[in-house]
Amino acid sequence: MIPGSAVYHVVEAMAPLYTAAVLGYASVRWLKAFSDEQCAGINHFVALYAVPVLIFHMVSTNDPYHMNERLIAADTLQKAIILLALTAWAFWAHFRRRRTGGGDGKPAAAAGSAASPIKWVVTNFSVASLPNTIIMGVPLLDGMYGSVSGGLMKQIVVMQFCIWYNVVIFLYEFMAARDSTTKISPVVSAAPAPAAENGGRSIHADENQVVVVNIEITEMAAAAASPTASTDSSESAEAAAVAAVPPAAAVQQVPPVKVVLWMAVKKLLQIPNTYASFLGLIWSLMAFKIGFSMPKIVGDSLFIIYTTAVGLSMFASGTFIARQSRFVPCGYTIASLSMVLKFLIGPVLMLLVSLAIGMHGTLLHIAVVQAALPLAVTSFVYAEEYKVHADIMSTGVILGIFISLPVTIVYYILLGL
Repeated sequence: MIPGSAVYHVVEAMAPLYTAAVLGYASVRWLKAFSDEQCAGINHFVALYAVPVLIFHMVSTNDPYHMNERLIAADTLQKAIILLALTAWAFWAHFRRRRTGGGDGKPAAAAGSAASPIKWVVTNFSVASLPNTIIMGVPLLDGMYGSVSGGLMKQIVVMQFCIWYNVVIFLYEFMAARDSTTKISPVVSAAPAPAAENGGRSIHADENQVVVVNIEITEMAAAAASPTASTDSSESAEAAAVAAVPPAAAVQQVPPVKVVLWMAVKKLLQIPNTYASFLGLIWSLMAFKIGFSMPKIVGDSLFIIYTTAVGLSMFASGTFIARQSRFVPCGYTIASLSMVLKFLIGPVLMLLVSLAIGMHGTLLHIAVVQAALPLAVTSFVYAEEYKVHADIMSTGVILGIFISLPVTIVYYILLGL
């Protein structure tokens, strides 16, 4: 059995996380200290600065020449199987919706991006296969299997940061690019005026400016219908053309997949997370090959930033829950299904793939138990940043930390039989 001191160390690691989450919850629900915009700003800081610096720190301090190949292979295989299975389901759901979309007289895309299977792909993948290995995993598995587990946990985190979080962000960016090009496509077809018009703003604006573009379209349509509209002939003609576009035409303007893919890849290459992971990898390859370390002035500068990542992530999760109408914002049914996905399907699949590649003993136990850890806080940060199922992610983080201790103890006992 796990000694009592090990359980205490786990609780000791959990308490600061809930302190930050409760403080965030109280600051919004009772103290009214932060507005919605300020809460979004906190989360944006974490996503833009704190997490990338944390990624660089974790990757750059990991020895890439002494990684456990079997553990990495099992972890990669588990995540790849989950992602491929979810992707296959998404394609099936997409083609099924296209076949049945016109049956009720509504266009297939009338439900908008909210019905997109890709959202469920990225959400279910994150819930099932991106555990909180550093904050929860290190103290928990150290008490179960000794200090050797700490280095193994770090290796899994490095793989998550270098590969899997970039996959997640790419899917988020793909959805953002697809939605933005779909929204501005009727303007291109209905208003062939030069890009210099409309106040000098290009119609092919960046996806982050879609809201602004849409506001201009609304204002132009209203100006065309108003008796006090501007008498400028070119602006009136353009506004009338946009206002005359029927809703069905807007739905039919589906951007080519290649265009969306290129936009998503281009945006992925511009975000700090991508640079942080690959710069950290390059640094580790050189540092552990030659044998030099980070200068203290640089290391301390990074330390100031990356230590805020976990605390502010939990704080942002608390502020998010405080802004919802109920404590479990995604509902108890979805929360229960996500817990099953996190604590049953993910670990069982890890057990199967680990056995398939010949893992056994302590290494097998570590691989399975770490897969049963709660959802990584970083997953919520990205979900809130891209506004995709942040309610499910926040619930997975908060409830998952409570549930993970008894669940991992059960796995520890079963694996030891």
